[in-house]
Amino acid sequence: MAEAVTLAHVGRPLSLALGLPGDQYDIHFACADGYDFCFKQTPFHRWRINSLSTQQFLQALASGKPLYTESTLQAYVEDDLRLLEAVKPDLVIGDFRLSLSVSARLRQIPYITVSNAYWSPYVRQHYTVPRLPLTGVLPIWLANPLFRLIRPLAFATHAVPLNRVRRRHGLPSLGSDLRRTYTDADRTLYADIPQLFPPHAMPPTHDYLGAVIWAPPVDLPPWWQRAELSSGRPIIYVTLGSSGQGTLLPRVLRALAPLPVTVLAATAGTIRIDAVPPNAFVAPFLPGDAAARRASLVICNGGSPTSQQALTAGVPVIGIAGNLDQFLNMHGIVAAGAGQLLRADRFQETALRHAATRLLDDGPARLAARQLATAFRDFLPAQRLHAHMQALLATTPQDGQP
Repeated sequence: MAEAVTLAHVGRPLSLALGLPGDQYDIHFACADGYDFCFKQTPFHRWRINSLSTQQFLQALASGKPLYTESTLQAYVEDDLRLLEAVKPDLVIGDFRLSLSVSARLRQIPYITVSNAYWSPYVRQHYTVPRLPLTGVLPIWLANPLFRLIRPLAFATHAVPLNRVRRRHGLPSLGSDLRRTYTDADRTLYADIPQLFPPHAMPPTHDYLGAVIWAPPVDLPPWWQRAELSSGRPIIYVTLGSSGQGTLLPRVLRALAPLPVTVLAATAGTIRIDAVPPNAFVAPFLPGDAAARRASLVICNGGSPTSQQALTAGVPVIGIAGNLDQFLNMHGIVAAGAGQLLRADRFQETALRHAATRLLDDGPARLAARQLATAFRDFLPAQRLHAHMQALLATTPQDGQP
């Protein structure tokens, strides 16, 4: 069950489902409307569930308000229960479908959630103020300490709606730490590696899957095989994603225009580029994994899907981060020496151009990215998920048996 507020929360469970042994599972996949293009030639039973619109979700992120109200989560629970009653699954896997913390428990169905390790209560994090109304009126040097001071209270406020829904259904509160509401399940699996986000006293019900790589099944643009892409000039792959700062893309292309590079850019369908620089090729969507493998540098919004496409290819990342999720992910990459973090709300073309020039020439950054690529190869996400599914099913009573 995918919470389809961004493409990543659909693509990630879809990638995992495609990697499971089809002869052992009858797989049903549920998400909101609008993602049919992701399911070309997939063998799953499809179901519809409601989700917030991407616009509603991004507006809540930008304002710093709780992503979900109590009434929205209660409606989600009712939607979940209808689906669970229809399918009667032996096990349910959710990607950011927070309502399963209630609905799966009410139906006593084993529940696995897929999350990111930087939201884990068992991973230490460094918090930087994201793009908020606060940063529009205060300098970052002042907004940062204020954010760190109020963050625990803000997290507690964001946790209230789900806790209220849980209490309504006779389930205990998860407390005031938002990270617990994001990761509550019978098994919590992180689409990350410990080399980027080291664990601290992590229980055995929490584990790392590795990078869950997925790219939409799109037709390659006519220019994909153009001679310019094999000219020997460094290639930079640029995408600001479905939850990124799409309006920044023209400025990103303009910043890279003077450099002796070739730019491959994907708009994610969020913006029209009227003036494409001579060194750039632009399409609504690109196969991000293939684009990253062709690139010497990847520029993205700092989120985990594209940055993992880059790092699994051994390519450094520049993250132009806006929301907290993107900042948290980039902190791990920067700490590993494999990238650079820029702020979307303080974006400067000269700063991006200097960062791109530096990382294209930075041997240590490229070495760090290659080392992470080696670490990622040790994780086989679908196989690890399969093992956890089998272990959880083996400890769950079936057909009335103890």
